Amino acid sequence: MSLYDDTLDLLQELIRNACVNDLTADSGEEYRNAATLEKFFEGTDVKVQKFEPHPGRVSVAFTVEGSDPQAEPLTLLGHTDVVPVDEPKWTKPPFDALIEDGKLYGRGAVDMLFITASQAAVTRKIAQGPRPKGTLTFVGLADEEARGGLGAKWISENQPEAFSWRNCLSETGGSHLPVLDGSDAIGFNVGEKGAGQRRIHVHGDAGHGSTPFGKDFAVVKIAEVARRIAAAQPPAVSNETWEGFVRAFKFDAATEQVLIDGTATDSDYEKFGALSAYAHAFSHTTIAQTVLRAGGAINVLPSHAWLEMDIRPFPGQTQEDLDDFLRTALGDLADEVEIEHLITEPATHSPADGPLWDAIVSTTQEFFPDAAVVPVHATGGSDLRFARRLEGDNGGRAYGFAMHARDRDMASANSQLHSHDEHLYLEDLELTVRAYDSLVHKFLGLR
Repeated sequence: MSLYDDTLDLLQELIRNACVNDLTADSGEEYRNAATLEKFFEGTDVKVQKFEPHPGRVSVAFTVEGSDPQAEPLTLLGHTDVVPVDEPKWTKPPFDALIEDGKLYGRGAVDMLFITASQAAVTRKIAQGPRPKGTLTFVGLADEEARGGLGAKWISENQPEAFSWRNCLSETGGSHLPVLDGSDAIGFNVGEKGAGQRRIHVHGDAGHGSTPFGKDFAVVKIAEVARRIAAAQPPAVSNETWEGFVRAFKFDAATEQVLIDGTATDSDYEKFGALSAYAHAFSHTTIAQTVLRAGGAINVLPSHAWLEMDIRPFPGQTQEDLDDFLRTALGDLADEVEIEHLITEPATHSPADGPLWDAIVSTTQEFFPDAAVVPVHATGGSDLRFARRLEGDNGGRAYGFAMHARDRDMASANSQLHSHDEHLYLEDLELTVRAYDSLVHKFLGLR
């Protein structure tokens, strides 16, 4: 069988294992995909390491030792969990890995099992051939969808020496930008926004619902908190990565200027078309109000209410900066609220230079010779941030990498993430397998 056929078969089995992570510790059950991967590597000369910080939450690493200790190592980080499905809203079975009209349907097909399967297949091919100069490791990671607490985060904090974090590839990249003059540009993630989750508490008067006169309502107060935060406008950020992204679109000079200097209006962002929401999130701290709680019984005035927010800071922004912004937005209500920190993580960034970035650029040019290669930031999260955070020889450059056909621009590729009827074009699977094969062989001194 060909490398592509091996990858497709593995991908379908990973989907069918249905390792659904609902963000609770006992979900995921990635031991099924770990077992599939162990079977896939049977008979090869690889070192296998398993990590199980919680029953059933298994990550597994496969390492092909290099012949030259001084050569650059490469680590491929692929997660094996998927998000839940709202099955009545799917028109295709979410875990059958059905192929129809050149597309593979299934939860996780795009996020990110097609990359995980490609990484595994290429690593197995390397293990079966001549020994590479640099050490290659593929890791099938649990719990990425819950921010890696039982996967990459746990390994990076508890067993960081298990494999190299110096040069890492994971999700996402390789989709095309809709450049205005019709030329081609392809984005690859070099960084991602952080996490600044908050829970804001307010308190009011308790009492019977039949006598509300003169009461301080916690519900009314939390509603005003939500309104004020929604009305506040986080400032735009401008950095080298954002500026390069803007310039790649080849807007008129006036539009380019306001997008870069932070004075752009909503109508300016709308010029990104289907990528307008992504572009706005790329250049701003985003605040999404997602959970609101107050009360229980309809005849009781609740004395406590709280609002939870998913906040994503950009590189360089601190948690103190976020709290200052919220307090300013709340104005005279600031002294009446308690701001609780939930998950907080700094944004991360890798410079777009060095041997691994050069390999991404040269590999892209093999497939799309006329395309500009554009560094971008992910507005969500990935396991790459743990590689970027490790200091010294333990951590280093970490990028998203895949390869999509020209018909798949970034908006259409991103639209499949966590979507109903999630599907992958088989053309993109073939491109990604070939691209990983080429890049890995070049980087490890085999080509």
